[in-house]
Amino acid sequence: MADLADMQVVDKGLEKAVAGLSEERIQEVIGSVLSQAVAGRLKLYLQTCVHCGLCAEACHTYVSRDKDPDFAPVAKVKDTLAVMLKKKGRVDAEFMKNAARVAFVECGGCRRCSMYCPFGIDIATMIMTVRRICSLLGVVPQYIQDTTNSHSATSNQMWVQPDDWIDTLIWQEEDAQLELPGLRIPLDKEGADVLYSVIAPEPKVMAQLIANMAVVMNVAGIDWTMSSADGWDNSNMAMFSGDLEIMGRIERVHWERALELRVKRMVMGECGHAYRGAVYDGPKWLGWQGPPLPMIHAVELYYDILREGRIEIVDKLTEPVTIQDPCNIVRGSGLHEKLRYVVAALCDNVVEMSPNHEHNYCCAAGGGVINCGPPWKLSRLKSIKVKAQQLGRTGASLCITPCHNCHHGIEDIIGHYQLHMRTSFILELLVKQMKMPEGVRG
Repeated sequence: MADLADMQVVDKGLEKAVAGLSEERIQEVIGSVLSQAVAGRLKLYLQTCVHCGLCAEACHTYVSRDKDPDFAPVAKVKDTLAVMLKKKGRVDAEFMKNAARVAFVECGGCRRCSMYCPFGIDIATMIMTVRRICSLLGVVPQYIQDTTNSHSATSNQMWVQPDDWIDTLIWQEEDAQLELPGLRIPLDKEGADVLYSVIAPEPKVMAQLIANMAVVMNVAGIDWTMSSADGWDNSNMAMFSGDLEIMGRIERVHWERALELRVKRMVMGECGHAYRGAVYDGPKWLGWQGPPLPMIHAVELYYDILREGRIEIVDKLTEPVTIQDPCNIVRGSGLHEKLRYVVAALCDNVVEMSPNHEHNYCCAAGGGVINCGPPWKLSRLKSIKVKAQQLGRTGASLCITPCHNCHHGIEDIIGHYQLHMRTSFILELLVKQMKMPEGVRG
């Protein structure tokens, strides 16, 4: 059965929400969500499943939890959505609290399980439907709900105020000028080729990545700009909290800002879920056929400028490195070969995890799982033992992680399981190993 310690975690957001939740309200919300167009597809999925167990063997949580059947993907659906459908929404507050734990903490929607389902059942869609129901009822872990509240109040994930954003850009411009004198971070430049989009954790806790990208953009000779106004952050944690209204609002502001500046395309930094929100989930929710402008992920930008010779690598790493395949840009977008082209340009000794590419295990941080915060950290780390084993077998001293969630999730795994390695974004390596203009770097 499910780990009793996990079930006893106190999450103030969940406790407060269920305290005043009536069964009538629960039934009303479940009925509303399941009466929409998605309902037919969910029923078909549930009726099609033959309980073959292939999804279980594909799930990092199930494998890491000693193959406890309660952690199999099919069990997560059976214990949540299937019960709601069977009982026509007549469930109580305690049931919803447990459903929130399953949907937000035990599944990140990585879709690895769906790859192995012989019928192509999209379990992630069913789990995200549970999250949607939980969000409408207010039954959401406190920390991830806080990110949604921040998006609503400040148009970014981490309560960054407008003057703090501008101050950070000025600070990072000054830092970048230590590498490249005269460099500027252009703001609100109309008609630029590229609008560079970041996520709020960068100005909040990893501001050096902005300076690094400024150096790369300038050396590569790219006509680029950043936005000074709302729309600069596209982390979009509302997509994973289940608040689709806020998710859509974030994406609308993001794309409208790009259109106002009349840029030709957008480049998303090293973040998988932000890329997913901007290119897929956001436009779909808004009723658009697709994004109004082309967007590429940072990995594609690096691939293009390396392949075209716009920057040159002069100091390749020789230590053994391995590559984390972020779910949303590899399993979801097929960037595994471009990712390996870039890493091979930077590193001489690449040791692949096994399995890898689209078959690689999720880091168990994406999909909003890491954003559920400290109360659930130990539970998350229990659920990702298989990734620790996978990392350890490589013998690598560095794990390259081109996604913020992967980066922080794997840092947690390294610390908890005492692995002898460190993590790095591609951008951090690129700016150290690229050739600078003559006379700039000693």
